[in-house]
Amino acid sequence: METTSTLLTWIIFTPALLGFMALFAPDSLEPKLRKFALAQTLINAFLATLLYVSFSGSESGYQLTHIVPWLPDWGINYIVGIDGISLPLVMLTAFVAPLAILGTWPDLSHGGELKLEKFFVALLMFLQTGMYGTFLAVDLFLFYFFWEVVLIPMFFLIGIWGGKERIYATVKFFLYTMVGSLLMLVAIFWLVKSSMDQTGTLTASMVNLQTLKFGFDGSSIGAALASPQTLLFLAFALAFVIKVPMVPFHTWLPDAHVQAPTVGSVFLAAVLLKLGTYGLMRIAIPLFPEAAHYFSSMFICLGVIGIIYGAFCALAQTDFKKLVAYSSVSHMGYIMVGLFSFNKIAIAGSLYQMINHGISAGGLFLIVGFLYERLHTRDLREFGGLSKTVPMMAIAFMIMTLSSVALPGSNGFVGEFPILLGSFQTHPWFVLFAGTGVILGAVYALKAYQLVMLGPATRTDLDHLHDLNIREIVAMGILALFVFGIGFFPKTFFGKSDATLNIYADTLIQKVGSP
Repeated sequence: METTSTLLTWIIFTPALLGFMALFAPDSLEPKLRKFALAQTLINAFLATLLYVSFSGSESGYQLTHIVPWLPDWGINYIVGIDGISLPLVMLTAFVAPLAILGTWPDLSHGGELKLEKFFVALLMFLQTGMYGTFLAVDLFLFYFFWEVVLIPMFFLIGIWGGKERIYATVKFFLYTMVGSLLMLVAIFWLVKSSMDQTGTLTASMVNLQTLKFGFDGSSIGAALASPQTLLFLAFALAFVIKVPMVPFHTWLPDAHVQAPTVGSVFLAAVLLKLGTYGLMRIAIPLFPEAAHYFSSMFICLGVIGIIYGAFCALAQTDFKKLVAYSSVSHMGYIMVGLFSFNKIAIAGSLYQMINHGISAGGLFLIVGFLYERLHTRDLREFGGLSKTVPMMAIAFMIMTLSSVALPGSNGFVGEFPILLGSFQTHPWFVLFAGTGVILGAVYALKAYQLVMLGPATRTDLDHLHDLNIREIVAMGILALFVFGIGFFPKTFFGKSDATLNIYADTLIQKVGSP
């Protein structure tokens, strides 16, 4: 690959550069930092729009690459590029970020005296740099660097501005993620050494690493577990499924969501969880296809368990935020099923669902934030009858609910239906169980809507509740446009990914001999 553009580098580092500016801004400018943060996200949205226009949907390889020698003697280089898999995820990040900041903003006082607006805004910007970099990195060490960058700002966002149990949630989130990250780092070193042994060249480029051969013996479970390809696959996969999170590695997520400020929850649900499924799709499965195929039934089974378990947990919640958090565990299970089905339709559906879940979950967390800012509670038992008082919020909540339950005509349907349709061709019994999650999802989502917006009011102070303001209407209106725009015109949004997805799926299926 040769350098063709610096646009991706600008997209990655613009938030960090402006984040440093915010960090060292005079104290007198602190009241204006929210507008500054919003302006930064709009700049990145503009750059992402230029990227989308410049991207050729007829090409399947990396485009707009930028290469700079970093540590070439060690096979490490700054290589960024974009293809049809990373394009929609970059666009999701670019458009969710301004909506998260526009929609809700926490009380940034800490301890009643200390003001940390500058630090908060800088962390949000560093977080975006980490997310963009992870999606755009082509060098594995660079991928790992940005993967770890994401962890640091999220650690502080929850730990400083979270709820009463924020320290517990932060430490749990940090420990879970670090365990997986260390295993991934060991696997990356192994890959680079293998590159030297097989080709005589030190390289960490994902493009070059895909040409390496690793032994795999699937004659027995013992032989499979002892195979080099399996060990490498499981090291990467564990790091990624923790981030998804897949059952049984999911327990950090509800705590992190409940304790995080709303803007942090929006970033976490809409984008950060997708880093895990993106890593599986980008690295773990294509680099080690035989091992991934051998253990695919296990991962699909865990995905189905996550779908059903997450749905039942959501049904049992009285905390609105925790309900949405467990719904994410359930919906991310569909993506796991699709990725490991080794079916072209289901794999495409998994990519679509990454985007669609980001829209619906982000919107639902914004609704939770709106209600908490007004009533200072997330207890579903303390709501009721709000549709008469806040009709605009009721409409926005219903649209996000319909997206979450994958109603035909909504974006959720565009993701979940291809996953179930394609996976049924390879794993019909698993899909029959996964299909129950659609029913359970409708039950807990509509139950939450009924408790909040319908039925008798449970409090006497709801009559004076104010409806969505202009800022909130704009945020939810844009999300609603995506819900129905993708639902009715999916080709418009995902058409540029077709060439990459076709080559990706055909190559993968050819390697494992799966129909």
